Amino acid sequence: MSSQQHGAAADSTMTERATSAAYRLGWTVVRRMPEQSARWVFTQIADGIWRRQGRGVQQLEANLLRVRPGVTGKELRALSRAAMRSYLRFFLEMFRLPNIPGEELVVRMHSEASEVPALEMLKQGRGVIFALPHMGNFDQAGKWIIARGSGQFTTVNERLKPESLYEMFIAYRESLGFELLPHTGAGAFGVMARRLREGRLVCLVADRDLTAGGVEVDFFGERARVAASPANLAIQTGAALIPVTLWFEGDDWGAKVHPEIPVPGEGTRKEKAAAMTQQVASVWEAEIAEHPQDWHMLQKVFVADLDAGRLPPSQSNGQPGPDQAGGASWDAETPAL
Repeated sequence: MSSQQHGAAADSTMTERATSAAYRLGWTVVRRMPEQSARWVFTQIADGIWRRQGRGVQQLEANLLRVRPGVTGKELRALSRAAMRSYLRFFLEMFRLPNIPGEELVVRMHSEASEVPALEMLKQGRGVIFALPHMGNFDQAGKWIIARGSGQFTTVNERLKPESLYEMFIAYRESLGFELLPHTGAGAFGVMARRLREGRLVCLVADRDLTAGGVEVDFFGERARVAASPANLAIQTGAALIPVTLWFEGDDWGAKVHPEIPVPGEGTRKEKAAAMTQQVASVWEAEIAEHPQDWHMLQKVFVADLDAGRLPPSQSNGQPGPDQAGGASWDAETPAL
């Protein structure tokens, strides 16, 4: 290893340790701060990150420009600032969520009872797949749906570095009642399929393809790559595929559990998965347009933005292998700022 490579590796290790220490501090200190003080601190952090205009913020604005193509530069800047404040609110609530009783989440979640049909399916023994975009606070929504009677649900957690940070996220989300599977490793897709056949709930944040094994969809007038695993799980198990969208509503939260996306009666498995994934993306598109500031997409999702060399669609059949989660995960939401 050259001295330059050694220096880069040392810098990476130091960054990972600093990130891990910051999250540990958040879970031990932020959760004990007065709420108003904590909100003020995180708003200042959001504004500071927004002013620096790092790569993540630039990508956020590029994504938001697809959602609001006719905005002026000033309007786009105002929207991206609101989005960064929403994004940092996710982190604030993540650190404080263990202190919020499930009963309070039920009262403060504005869902218009849209979750009732899905809960009825679970009561009747049919598996359900919730397919979500990076909107609002999906950890809060996870704790909420459990409090509403779904029982423990299964999801996939993106593998993080360092290992200590990954373990912190696993411990945190397991404390909320989630069953976590590693995104990389053997059998995640198979475990989720078994859970669905047992009549349980699987939740996946799927508006970003993590494996280059997803499918392309029409999204805000462009092509985007999203995960195909929710549709593939529905086709394989007979579980109900249901899009879910989340947003912040004042100091409370909003959620909509949409109608089931049925499996088409005709076509190959690949064609069925593509058609179902497009329908899910169209639901997300309409809801993101309603709440653009709460779409926390600081990564590349549109094909036009993806790096050259990503697996082209012709080399992917849109179906996960036996040891893949299929590109979806319950993202750790580590900042890409």
